[in-house]
Order: sequence, then structure tokens, then C-alpha cells
Amino acid sequence: MSATEPSLFPLVGLEAVANTQHQWVALALTVAPHPASGLDAWQALLSVFAWPDMGAALAPLDCIVTLADPLRMLPEHMAALPASRVVLRIDAAALAEPAVRKRCAELVEQGYRLVADGEPGIHAMQTGVKGVTSDCAVALPSALALMSLPGPHWARNVPGAARLAVCRAAGMHWFSGPYEREAAPQGGDGTSRKRLLALLGLLARDADSRELETILKQDPALSYHLLKLVNSAAFALSSPIHNFGQAINLLGRRQLQRWLQLLLYARQMDDSTASLLLPLAALRAAQMEALCKQLGGDRDRQDMAFVVGVFALLDVLLGMPMPEIVGALHLDAEVAGALLERSGQLGALLALVEAPLAERERLDAVGLTPEAFWQSQLQGYHWAIQVSRNL
Repeated sequence: MSATEPSLFPLVGLEAVANTQHQWVALALTVAPHPASGLDAWQALLSVFAWPDMGAALAPLDCIVTLADPLRMLPEHMAALPASRVVLRIDAAALAEPAVRKRCAELVEQGYRLVADGEPGIHAMQTGVKGVTSDCAVALPSALALMSLPGPHWARNVPGAARLAVCRAAGMHWFSGPYEREAAPQGGDGTSRKRLLALLGLLARDADSRELETILKQDPALSYHLLKLVNSAAFALSSPIHNFGQAINLLGRRQLQRWLQLLLYARQMDDSTASLLLPLAALRAAQMEALCKQLGGDRDRQDMAFVVGVFALLDVLLGMPMPEIVGALHLDAEVAGALLERSGQLGALLALVEAPLAERERLDAVGLTPEAFWQSQLQGYHWAIQVSRNL
């Protein structure tokens, strides 16, 4: 289907849900109904799950889907929504209806996991609901609900680190929201940040491998993550790599630059928790690259799109205003415009990637169909999942 023809495919939002160790465990789906297609939200959701290889692209993460009316889910829908991979989110108030409670109990018997949005009360035990979820920027579930159900309990819309700590202390298990993009406090003498900027500058101007190796030797954390990467299952080497020269030769210039740009987000994490920013940076980079390719961009332009996606979170990583970062790195004018003003084609694509749910008008403006954008989402999340598992 061309971008000029009307598309009946729905727009889909995906939001990562993490555990207490900051590891992605699920993806929450938001599906927007499209009146022109004649499909309501439930029918639109089924059309999304009918997309080829969707399950493989998002594996092994669970998919959380909102079941506004449990009575709409019929036996013939279960093949499209495998119980082993799908968590059903239902409105706690709906459990007041006996027919809904009966249907939910039947779904639990089929292997589905149910989380109630709100306070399910006594009905939770009658239906087999496992956990509760709520907008935790507004209020936490009651202590009784959290203690009486095994979970997982999902805290949505967590605004920042302080609220995250409150949610964890209350007994929540899964978390999503803008907290993952909260700038980390910067301390120390700034040496580490200067070294990061120096490395980014070398990458931006395609510096000699020996210059990169010199910077790497000054940064034990980044060096550790690079060697860990090349010795991971992703590369399946017959013998381990022990030094930077071997790593650089193995990866090649193009891949070395890409992996180092991503590894910057992992360097400051210890072994107890995963990086909050690493999978987000990987997602944006891979999706930007996929969108650029769909629009006919050549290999060099796809690399540029990848850089925009990775660098879009540098202000969060470094705790610096983006104009200062862009000025220090002397980036290409188009890349700088995309990062600072979301201008140009790359800026428009970045704005789409950053939005919780894309708008059809904005897709039309850059020449993309909802199907093409959905395919880029799957490619982006698939790569981000793999990156997270190998680093």
C-alpha cells in the first residue's frame, strides 16, 4: 500500500515495562481505533496480533493488552492472543458484573494472567486476578490489594526516581513511565563526562582506531562492557577476545561506532541493575534506521538516522543541556537540527519515534503508512531486546 492510499491498519503504541532490576519484562500495547476502517478498539487489537512474526519480534517479553470488555474475548480469539505471552488488563469496576467474573475465571483457567486496573476487592479471589495496576502518579493501590494478591503489581506512569522508590517500597513489581528518562544527578569533578564527550567527538568525526583505543583504555567501565559485548553469545566466537585491538578488528569501523555509542549508556551501571537508558537508546536508534531505510535513505543516511536516535538521550545521560552537547561535538547541521529542534526529515522521524502514539497526519507528512511505522516499531524493539540481553 502506498503512503497516498488510505490505510486501515491501526496505530499502535508500545511502552516498555520493567522489573525492580530495570530489566524489560513486558510491553504494554495501546491500539487506537480507526473509524474509517470500521474496526473498534478490540477488533483493531486483533488485527495487530495477526501481523506476521509479531510474537517472534517481541519475544521473550509478555504483551499487556487492555480488555475493556472481557465478554468480547471468544475462544476463536485465543490463538491470536497466546496465554503464555499475553497479560490481560481489565477494569476492576467491571468485575462487579457476575457475567464478567465468570468470563474472567474461564480465561484464567485457559492460562491467562489478569491484572485489575483499580481496586478489585473480594472479586479478585473469585476470578483469579493475580495483580493490580494503577496510575501511580495519582495514587497507589491499597495495601490490602497488594498483600492479598501474588502479583505482579504494575505501577504505571511513574514520574520519577522518588516516586519509583515509593512504589517499590509499597510492594509493586513492574514499572513504566517517564521515570526512566529522568536525568541522573551529576557529581564528581566532571572528568568522566569530559572523557565521554571526547569519545563522542572521535566517533562523530570517524577518528582513527588508535585514538579510540587510547580513550577506551582510560575508561575501565566502558572497556569492560565492550569486551563483554564481543565475547557474548551474539558473536559466538570460538576463542575469547582479550584486548581492544582485537575487538575493533572484529566489529569493524561501522559496527564499532554503533556499539560504542550504545555502550555509553551502559558504562555507569553496576552489576546489580540494568541500564534504564540503554534499551531506550537502542530502540530509538534501530527504529530511526528502519524508518530511514523505508523512505529510501542510503547506507550513510541510515547511519545518520541511527546517530540521531542514539544521541537523543545524551542530555539525560550527561545531565547537560542538548545545545551544549551539540556544540561540543560539532555535529552535522542536519543532525544538530534534528536533536535541537526536531527539524528536517530526521527531526520529524525522531518526533514520531519519541511519541507514545504516532498520529496519522504526521505519518502522512513524512510519507509513511501505519503499517510501515508498525514494522519499524517491531524492528526497533526486537533489536533493543537483543541488545539488553547481550550487555
